[in-house]
Amino acid sequence: MQNIPSAQDLHDQILHHLTHSQGRGPEFATPFDWRMAISYAVRDLMAGTWVDAFRAARDQGAKRVCYLSMEFLIGRMLGDAIINLRLEQPMDQALQMLGLDKQQILDNEPDAALGNGGLGRLAACFMESLSSLSCPAFGYGIRYEHGLFRQRFEGGQQVETPEDWLNQPHPWEFVKVDYSYTIGFKGHVETVDGKAVWRPGESVIARAYDTPVIGWGGNWANTLRLWGAHPTTLLDLHRFNAGDHTAAAEPEALARTLSRVLYPDDTTDAGKELRLKQEYFLTSASLQDILRRFLQEHGDLRLLPEKVAMQLNDTHPAIAGPELIRLLMDDHGLPFEEARDLARGTLNYTNHTLMPEALERWSTWLMGGVLPRHMQIIQMIDEDHRRATGRPPHVGIVQHDQVQMGELAFIMASKVNGVSALHTDLVKDTVFADLHRLHPDRIVNQTNGVTPRRWLRMSNPGLAQLLDDSIGEGWTTDLEQLRRLEPHADDAAFREKLGEVKRANKVWLADGLLADLGVKADPDAIFDIQVKRIHEYKRQLLNILEAIALWQRIHDDPNGDWTPRVKIFGGKAAPGYWLAKSVVHLINDVAATINNDPVTRRFLQIAYPPNYNVSMAEDLIPAADLSEQISTAGKEASGTGNMKFTMNGALTIGTLDGANVEIRDLVGPENFFLFGLTAGRAATEAATPGHARRAIEASQDLKNALHLISEGRFGRAESYYALLDRTWNDDPFLVASDFDDYFATQRRIDAAYRDSATWDRMAALNIARSGFFSSDRTIRGYMNDIWQVRPVAI
Repeated sequence: MQNIPSAQDLHDQILHHLTHSQGRGPEFATPFDWRMAISYAVRDLMAGTWVDAFRAARDQGAKRVCYLSMEFLIGRMLGDAIINLRLEQPMDQALQMLGLDKQQILDNEPDAALGNGGLGRLAACFMESLSSLSCPAFGYGIRYEHGLFRQRFEGGQQVETPEDWLNQPHPWEFVKVDYSYTIGFKGHVETVDGKAVWRPGESVIARAYDTPVIGWGGNWANTLRLWGAHPTTLLDLHRFNAGDHTAAAEPEALARTLSRVLYPDDTTDAGKELRLKQEYFLTSASLQDILRRFLQEHGDLRLLPEKVAMQLNDTHPAIAGPELIRLLMDDHGLPFEEARDLARGTLNYTNHTLMPEALERWSTWLMGGVLPRHMQIIQMIDEDHRRATGRPPHVGIVQHDQVQMGELAFIMASKVNGVSALHTDLVKDTVFADLHRLHPDRIVNQTNGVTPRRWLRMSNPGLAQLLDDSIGEGWTTDLEQLRRLEPHADDAAFREKLGEVKRANKVWLADGLLADLGVKADPDAIFDIQVKRIHEYKRQLLNILEAIALWQRIHDDPNGDWTPRVKIFGGKAAPGYWLAKSVVHLINDVAATINNDPVTRRFLQIAYPPNYNVSMAEDLIPAADLSEQISTAGKEASGTGNMKFTMNGALTIGTLDGANVEIRDLVGPENFFLFGLTAGRAATEAATPGHARRAIEASQDLKNALHLISEGRFGRAESYYALLDRTWNDDPFLVASDFDDYFATQRRIDAAYRDSATWDRMAALNIARSGFFSSDRTIRGYMNDIWQVRPVAI
């Protein structure tokens, strides 16, 4: 562990940066100035380790991991860095000496808008664990100027506006102008001296923006390298002087568009083209950078699989297979067969979805138009695979004039991994069943995990202190040590302390975020939380329909023995996903009615804070009593929110889906509220004609809830006709089929919560048995089973 500076040293460095980096005296400094000065002081402490780590990996000839992801949802970085550098006490003292409010400083930092949900947050956890385990690694992503979008509600409906996190300087990054690469698009391919030569018609420059990612104890730091797009020609001066000012700026417009927005709406042809260009921009820049560094350090391209392991986080960077072959063939002169083997020996692919429609597909004419050389190479890969395997005609990369990126990623990967035990089995049996039969050793499992440094020690300091006092702080790097907490679950004094920590977190949330929304939340009520991307399969609709049915029951018996409950939703719907946006609207309309009902509001409140992000999660998760993990069985790959809630002492209501299966097995069925059809039964039910209508007719509570919506009790009924029609007549994600079991399980939860001693014991056991879900464990699995990488010491 590196030397920890004194409070006086930090005080002096902060004042140094206030003067020399911000150009302010203390008497004139704003919270922004102070936060920037503190960030620069902390960054200085990271930079030495960062440089030493890179030097150690290079000097020892270590194999490096290169993690390619369209998302890195890193959240605020200052608090995380303070925790991992073990600066909590001296920083608190230094800020006291300066008369500063630590929370005000931390809250001043914007969330880096580099991701949407679980995919990007997983990548961020993995980067932190790679550094905490001293595993040499680069994370590669895009430096989105506006990220996904900022969500607000108008009349209950989602409105998207640009994120503005980069409207101010980002103190954690280092601009590496010398690491810039030309990325081409379109054009044509011609043959020169018997070799294919691609002549791009458009090009941009990818410039590196590096952020050090420090591990626990400050012993190692890896690099998150984000690519910003810049024009190859700043301005067409001839066109500008001729008066064609718009055309003169076209190169700059193309470049800025590429790294402006995460996941542009791809319901249009222009949106699809931009999305494909973004994915190639990320992938080509990263591979050019990887090969440059590799050749500087090793020289012999035949060593590539021994020295580099690349991980493709979902299908977004799946163009890496053809791009690496192109670079090896066209730029370095290798024959196709050797380039193919080197690429396959280097690349690995993580699958994150069981829904075929979620595996990316591009039309052959779009791929051929945007990346003509890559379309040629994809056809070469496909034909080579057909000859080598004798596969059936319906199996392949190019099918029905579409390039299937999941199949491309699979065929070009050394290993393909699922992200939970159930998901991996289903990957073998469903989306890649044919390829699995051809390559039975390729698919492996690596169940997801989350970093306990951010998601327990930083976000829940009260619980972290209780754990330190009870079992020592070794759990921070070995989360399985939480098992030592099990005997404490039967200790009334410990349970009382655990209850006090949870209640304090709930008071913090109720007095802050929820009060700002105008929601009067009783900290003694059940805080029932569902936070995730808004999607039909995640079934926020099931949750809000249960709230309507409960509201109706309370109305029918207002003097009943009801357990007070605060339902909290969080998450964004994709701009083009009209049905998900309809669910967002419904939640807000239902909340407006229920929260203002004098008969029921002391028993039921609903909150939907807008613009859910990492910082909001850090407030919500420690305050949760109940974690909603209610996706249709067989649809969620893993989930990571479920793990965060569990290790923070929330009990789960969930289906047997994704990592819920492993959570339930580990915490014990008696400490998990299970409901719903299994994956096998769900598939059968979904294929049965008329299943939705039969389930609704059999459920009076559900029928009443749907009728209340159709009667206009929650806003204009016509706003929800399409949603109601889909629920009655289609319901592909089985909201109706699982409703009664879900409703009954929620009433069991009401009864269980009233027995506080039993509830706190269950919460303690959930914490004690959550150690498996550390991202450190996950990364060790990747290191041993997929990457064959070892830690390196400085």
